[in-house]
Amino acid sequence: MFYLLQLLADWLTYSIFGITQKTLLAGALNFFIFDTLKIIILLLVIIFIVSFIRTYLPPERVRLFLAKKNKLTSHILAALLGIITPFCSCSAVPLFLGFVEAGVPLGATFSFLVASPMINEIALVLLISLFGWKIALIYIISGLLIAIISGLIIGRLKVEHLVADFVWKHSHSSSATLITKMTFRERAVYAKNYALDIVKKVWPYIIIGVGIGAWIHGYVPADFLAKYAGTGKWYAVPLATLIGIPLYSNTAGVIPLVSALTEKGVAMGTALAFMMAVTALSLPEFMILKKIMKTKLIVIFASVVGLGIIFTGYLFNAILK
Repeated sequence: MFYLLQLLADWLTYSIFGITQKTLLAGALNFFIFDTLKIIILLLVIIFIVSFIRTYLPPERVRLFLAKKNKLTSHILAALLGIITPFCSCSAVPLFLGFVEAGVPLGATFSFLVASPMINEIALVLLISLFGWKIALIYIISGLLIAIISGLIIGRLKVEHLVADFVWKHSHSSSATLITKMTFRERAVYAKNYALDIVKKVWPYIIIGVGIGAWIHGYVPADFLAKYAGTGKWYAVPLATLIGIPLYSNTAGVIPLVSALTEKGVAMGTALAFMMAVTALSLPEFMILKKIMKTKLIVIFASVVGLGIIFTGYLFNAILK
């Protein structure tokens, strides 16, 4: 299929748009067309499969299930649940609140909050398509470990008093409402509609992310980025993490940019640390969290996760030379 997409990208670039081959513009446009089509097709397929499976997991039942598990198990399950739930940090916050209200331990809810935007079906699709299975698996495993360990640390700090009082007043008040059993056809229709809805929401991010990546791919000199963020620069990972925190995007927008950065010589660990910071820590997310927790807890959350991202970035640079 990818071979056919490449032929289509070549035809559009050189025949329809009439761009001369082996020019900077041709390389950038060809990159843009091929990667955009590939990402959108893979997203439709993978999100359909994941959302179909998700119809068997009513959220309320999942919350109550997590609330009954021991500490470590609840953290692991909460982080794994993040893989099949909202695709950006801000949309994960309402579920985070629901977890607390359902009686899920606070540390486990933070494991979910970290994992949900960082590791999901969109991230999996993009990483596989742009970097291959090896990088995708390493990223997912490291992301899960960051989420689990961060949740465990925050849970040990006993910071429940830093959560807004109104959250605890509603704690355990949720009732387990069983969803109506769906037929196979109804599940398939739901999965199709959900996949189309997600792609409709993220396609601007894909266009912007791939567009910036295509520009870097075609026009930015290879030695420019490598000089400041290449392998061997000790400050590159923490700098990339700090730069990523104020930005806001989801995986659909940032991964194509990461691909272009690595092609230009930016170390893989540095690029992925930037991606983790953009997706897992963002100013809009902090503004929403401010409504349900005190600033001190937000700082603790950002510090623990940020240190985990920096450590992972250095680890990636060490093992992916």
